[in-house]
Amino acid sequence: MQQRSTASFRERVLAGEPLIGTFLNLGSAVAAEICGRSGFDWLLIDLEHGSGTAADLMPQLHAIEATGAAAVVRVEGPTRTHAARALDPGARGIMFPRIDSADGAHEAISFMRYPPDGVRGVAVQNRSADYGRVPMTGLVDLDDALVGVIQIETLGALRDLDAIAAVDGVDVLFVGPGDLSYALGVPGSFDAPAYRAAIDAVLAATAASGTSAGILVRNAADAAVYLELGFRFVAVGSDSGFLASTASAVVSEARAAARSLTV
Repeated sequence: MQQRSTASFRERVLAGEPLIGTFLNLGSAVAAEICGRSGFDWLLIDLEHGSGTAADLMPQLHAIEATGAAAVVRVEGPTRTHAARALDPGARGIMFPRIDSADGAHEAISFMRYPPDGVRGVAVQNRSADYGRVPMTGLVDLDDALVGVIQIETLGALRDLDAIAAVDGVDVLFVGPGDLSYALGVPGSFDAPAYRAAIDAVLAATAASGTSAGILVRNAADAAVYLELGFRFVAVGSDSGFLASTASAVVSEARAAARSLTV
């Protein structure tokens, strides 16, 4: 494993450091550990679209922590309960999907913070509070370590970009390419003028607010393009995608070798 930075995950995000991650769709702690040991800065456990369930969350968090990567969880929806069920086991950040407005972003971030700044439920007998070793009076100090990621994937989010970026606790505006392209009426057309204009608007909003621009891309070549544009929180592919593409390539090469024997 490569040597990790000594700065906290959130400090690195707020400093604008280029951070490379990937999505974990398989719900597998083994896959999570393999990806972590590969050197990714952060790994996103996808509870919205991935195959894993809440029961698979803790094993993946254990596996990721052992590698030094940071674990972010995409929750099923922007609700207090969903956020709590990801934070209490020790997620380092939350990605909230389907945010349509600054009010929605403010509410989502409130789920990550203890009172008086938020509405997160107070509990100390969980992993995030070191199973009671963090005193109740010290829980608010945990707020500053958590990374808030708001997905930009709807027309409402695009209309309210600047206000969303200005919400305290929003650290990353993360483009969901598939949903956003569909919302714009150009499904999968990432070179369409409407989509490119949306990308430019996200970059402008993050530059003005001091937040980080994030996006999911298909491969390393695409990552290079978006890093050059100014994106700093970049997810490249997924564990399921790596497995599928590698397996297909191996089968294709093996079958080509087999065919050469029968010609």
